Amino acid sequence: MTFSDYIVFADESGDHGLDGIDAEFPVFALVFCLIKKTDYVEKVVPEFQRLKFTTWGHDGVILHEHEIRKTKGDFGILRTNHDLRLRFFEQLNALIEDAPVTIFASVIDKNELKSRYETPWNPYEIALLFCMERLLLSLLKQGQEGTIAHVLFESRGKKEDAELELEFRRVCANKRDWGYKTPDFLKLRFEPVFVPKAANSVGLQLADLTARPIALNSLRPGQKNRAFEIIKPKLGGLKCFP
Repeated sequence: MTFSDYIVFADESGDHGLDGIDAEFPVFALVFCLIKKTDYVEKVVPEFQRLKFTTWGHDGVILHEHEIRKTKGDFGILRTNHDLRLRFFEQLNALIEDAPVTIFASVIDKNELKSRYETPWNPYEIALLFCMERLLLSLLKQGQEGTIAHVLFESRGKKEDAELELEFRRVCANKRDWGYKTPDFLKLRFEPVFVPKAANSVGLQLADLTARPIALNSLRPGQKNRAFEIIKPKLGGLKCFP
């Protein structure tokens, strides 16, 4: 088999637990960012590096949505330097707007899930299947049948990584049947890759920057959401469940 022409980066927003649901953020979102490898190498990575060099003078900073929003750590300078803050967000928004990426996302309303189903499925497992279905169909359209496609996740620890990999491989082996016909995942060979945050993966940072805006749009559709408006044209599929 040969490697796919595409690479996938995944990230989530919110937690997938159904106990003690956060009243302020009762949703779980999973996003897959699909990028052609040539675009990733020639455009996406250089643009991210350029933003970092312009803002900090080096590329050791990891762009993390929560830290940016809270102006924590390396992003404290955005709180104290108004001009730098404006320039940073202008460049960041332009970077995401121009990024040649297709995003597949699933948002799970955890309260609705619990109220509708006596024994609800794990929100992560539901979201993963939805995103994988969209990913498969997209890659098949791009002529990628028979290739090896890697899906990169940020490592959350040995136990969580093992649980996710087990569920991922169940989906890929066509062993997830929730009462409706699923695509044949055996047409490609999907491989999960778990990457530590310290690796400073540009693709994982891009996925991280898109997850929360998508979740917030589902949670509060009437609220102004500039980040989502930038992301919206790149959505290749958004499934809100139930």
